[in-house]
Amino acid sequence: MSVLSRVRAAHDRIEAVDRPEIWIDLRPREEVEAEARAIDERVASGARLPLAGRLFAAKGNIDVAGLPTTAACPAYAYEPAADAPVVAGLRAAGALLLGTTNLDQFATGLVGTRSPYGAVRNAHDPARISGGSSSGSAVAVALGIVDFALGTDTAGSGRVPAAFNGIVGLKPTRGLVPTEGVVPACASLDCVTVFARTLPEAEQALAHMTTGTTPSLPGRPPGPWRIAVPPLDQLGELDEGWAEAYEAAVRRLSAAGAQIRALDLSPFTEAATMLYEGAFVAERYTAVGSFVDKLMSEGGEGLDPTVAAIITRARDIPAHQLFADQDRLTTLRIRALSELAEADALLLPTAPGHPTLAEVAADPLGANARLGRFTNSTNLFDLAAVAAPAGEVNGLPFGVMLIGPAHTDERLARIAALLQPPAYLAVVGAHLTGQPLNPQLLSLGAVLDRTTTTAPVYRLHALETTPPKPGLEHVGEAGASIEAEVWRLPAEGLGRLLTALPRPMTLGSVELADGSRVPGFLCEPSALRDAQDITRYGGWRSYLTSAEVL
Repeated sequence: MSVLSRVRAAHDRIEAVDRPEIWIDLRPREEVEAEARAIDERVASGARLPLAGRLFAAKGNIDVAGLPTTAACPAYAYEPAADAPVVAGLRAAGALLLGTTNLDQFATGLVGTRSPYGAVRNAHDPARISGGSSSGSAVAVALGIVDFALGTDTAGSGRVPAAFNGIVGLKPTRGLVPTEGVVPACASLDCVTVFARTLPEAEQALAHMTTGTTPSLPGRPPGPWRIAVPPLDQLGELDEGWAEAYEAAVRRLSAAGAQIRALDLSPFTEAATMLYEGAFVAERYTAVGSFVDKLMSEGGEGLDPTVAAIITRARDIPAHQLFADQDRLTTLRIRALSELAEADALLLPTAPGHPTLAEVAADPLGANARLGRFTNSTNLFDLAAVAAPAGEVNGLPFGVMLIGPAHTDERLARIAALLQPPAYLAVVGAHLTGQPLNPQLLSLGAVLDRTTTTAPVYRLHALETTPPKPGLEHVGEAGASIEAEVWRLPAEGLGRLLTALPRPMTLGSVELADGSRVPGFLCEPSALRDAQDITRYGGWRSYLTSAEVL
């Protein structure tokens, strides 16, 4: 599918879901379509754009040239002179930005309701919160409008919305992704994060967001992953069914070969209370306090009252309390890292529960404090984290979080992949059983699931490539059924195929004879112009054994 077609489909999706509270500003449609045409032309001319066709959104506290940066406060808005580096890196790789998304004002909150642009409702249950502060970004991904979206994370804002909306959230090591061009919440703790529906998609985006300065760590001895798990009684009160869902995630990792070991969670939960209840919240006043004071003196129009109260209250915290809290945090961090020393990752529920909009409205501070029980300490301790889906409870997404020392981002992603259900891939050419590229699938742990055909809406073309391979084209009523194999493989394996896929092949949704859809290899339209149509043979293998080839 061309980039232009994907942009038009995204705008159709925006209209269909009718969730205006997701967005603060959408780029003008004609501008986005013109950029899409330009990307299509560059790809057709041979330009290497690894993210060509990927649509994304950016949280409204991240600079996007041509759109105001509001941080969800209209009076604060300014016109940035350029994209934030993280946005620029993604666009340089061919990704196309649709707009900026809603958030808890000044990135202050984990609920997604503290915004004059409206409370962002959950993607699965509109009566529940989406999670904040990166609320709009997470819901835009979960509803299938964009492929990935940028958020920020100070207390858990790149992870709680992922858990509540059934998607992946990567919170990288501090400093791995630049924060220039981002309105700070707590500048010393802030991280730019990425949401996606799958781990491979999130990792692919993150690869174009980093500074490229990740230090190398000494390798760990070979062996099974070592996963730290606290006693259930240290998790505190959880929503109904959440303890069972968490234990199921532990069993899933154990069944995948991980070693489960005990950990004392108390230094993590003690530090978590310090982020808002201690002196560290004063940094939020440093970021925007003078602006909030001025706006309050003028009547406070557009200020969220809960956010304003948090920021202005931080103004009067005495300096001696900050130094005392720093000393206490150092002690807690030493204890926490000691607990993690013999483990590759700590597994936790991302949040202790999923409140409704009404419950948050009734107790905005208490509900928010509860949501940060497991996430608040991560950046205080300078740790990395991955939030990943881990099933459902009562029909709603349940998510877990893997936490590890700084610069263990890739390790955490590999462990998180073990929690994901297997992926399915439809192949019609050189990856078929016995064909030259089939060993690629086998090396990724793929297993043949079934042999079938596509729906009768495709045409098959012989491409001039090495090794020879066909190009599958969706044409609708003018098409035919094509022989296909469906392979089952680890989700991580599908991600590796995606990131290494050579042009002119693309990964898209392939409709099968039974009406189901699975990811499969398609072909860029530009590669089909001079290719031979071999649809009449019904499949690649039949063509290879035909008299025409022999």
